[in-house]
Amino acid sequence: MIVNKVVFDGKPLTIEDICLIARQQAHIELSQQAEFIARIDKGALFIDTLLREEGFVYGVTTGYGDSCTVSIPLDLVEELPKHLYTFHGCGLGKHFDAPTTRAILAVRLTSLARGFSGVRYQLLQGLAGLLQQDILPLIPQEGSVGASGDLTPLSYVAAVLAGEREVLYQGERLATQAVFTRLNIEPLTLKPKEGLAIMNGTAAMTGIACLAYQRAEYLSRLTTRITSLASIALKGNAYHFDEKLFSVKPHPGQNQVAERIRSDLQLTESAPRHDSRLQDRYSLRCAPHIIGVLEDSLPWLRQFIENELNSANDNPIIDAEGEHVLHGGHFYGGHIAFAMDSLKTAVANLADLMDRQMAQLMDPKFNHGLPANLSGATADMVMLNHGFKALQIAVSAWTAEALKLTMPASVFSRSTECHNQDKVSMGTISARDCIRILELTEQVAAAVLLAVVQGVELRGNREVLSPALKTTVEQLRQHSPFLSTDRALEQELRLCLELIRKQHWDLYD
Repeated sequence: MIVNKVVFDGKPLTIEDICLIARQQAHIELSQQAEFIARIDKGALFIDTLLREEGFVYGVTTGYGDSCTVSIPLDLVEELPKHLYTFHGCGLGKHFDAPTTRAILAVRLTSLARGFSGVRYQLLQGLAGLLQQDILPLIPQEGSVGASGDLTPLSYVAAVLAGEREVLYQGERLATQAVFTRLNIEPLTLKPKEGLAIMNGTAAMTGIACLAYQRAEYLSRLTTRITSLASIALKGNAYHFDEKLFSVKPHPGQNQVAERIRSDLQLTESAPRHDSRLQDRYSLRCAPHIIGVLEDSLPWLRQFIENELNSANDNPIIDAEGEHVLHGGHFYGGHIAFAMDSLKTAVANLADLMDRQMAQLMDPKFNHGLPANLSGATADMVMLNHGFKALQIAVSAWTAEALKLTMPASVFSRSTECHNQDKVSMGTISARDCIRILELTEQVAAAVLLAVVQGVELRGNREVLSPALKTTVEQLRQHSPFLSTDRALEQELRLCLELIRKQHWDLYD
């Protein structure tokens, strides 16, 4: 039963609102308040007035971008939006999946509901209807430079509203018009500014960024829990996470990670301070410092993403109250590009951290008495069994691929469109890179979670685990039994990966 509700009424939304919509965990409502409807329609009426009185508005009576000097006769103005979404129908690559497409639609609706885009309330109803009935435009992932916004991806949204191209509906790829006919939906004939208003914005990159943020936030906690289990499996020195120690380097996120590990390890101020090993290797000792970079980045990443989410980011901006047409560059996705370039680096460092922890666990020279490759085989079968040997190789492969993708996309701006778009953000490419790094890092986490639980059980001290760690171990063992003899782990890894993406494990408050 869905209990959440997200209302589009021009007020700010959160990352969580967009993610709930993406996962179909919230009812969607478009405000029907008379004041809101009037404010939205006022922008479209202002455009109509300008056309009658002055006969000139960028993107309404002119071509686009470098073609802004080309005048469109008034009798052809109504054709311009159709031409805009038509010539931008050149995207390639895989299509965005259903959750990402819902996020993109929700983000665009949020921006247009601000009331500065010169569109009709009827257009907002069309976008809300796509979300409410889960009619999802098939949007190719490739083809946006992130300024003037996500033109090519969002052209597929505009075309679908007009009854064209294809959609995903009830698990089938269908012609939009066929679905509209079945559901008695009337396609929109876009008004002069409306094609530009839909397309000339940052909805694709921002929708992806909302999903990436939430996945990264969970991965930070999961990597922390894995670190706690690794510390126990490797007989680590728990006092590397001492409260007094961390008080002298007061990064809040880093200290929060250390606090979480202290809680997992049941480390208290009154506990006796002795340990057989003075200093663990960095992948244990410095884990709060590594994970903490992501934790300390989350607040400003949220600020960047939510500011973009709740902005009017097309061009021109229509100030119907003041009767101004304001020309600028709000379609530029630089903040999202920087946020995603930064986030993907922080996340890739989690993969690298877990890869190093895995290496310690596997190697008898460094794992303080655990069997080689974490094999659980009995003595008479140990020569035949190889435990997690191949899984460590896979973890190294996934980590290397994640690290390779951390090159910032935003520094690869290309001058395009007759040098009108001579400096572009590459925000959508950066966001797509970030999702891929998240996918790879989640794969690393699934593998290393299996390994650290095996290590803890081989160590033979499961009964002394804190309640939180014991719960994690028990939850994993419901899906993946102790590895006592070699078996193919693919299906267990895939299931574990699915559980991670559903945020199955309860990890800290």
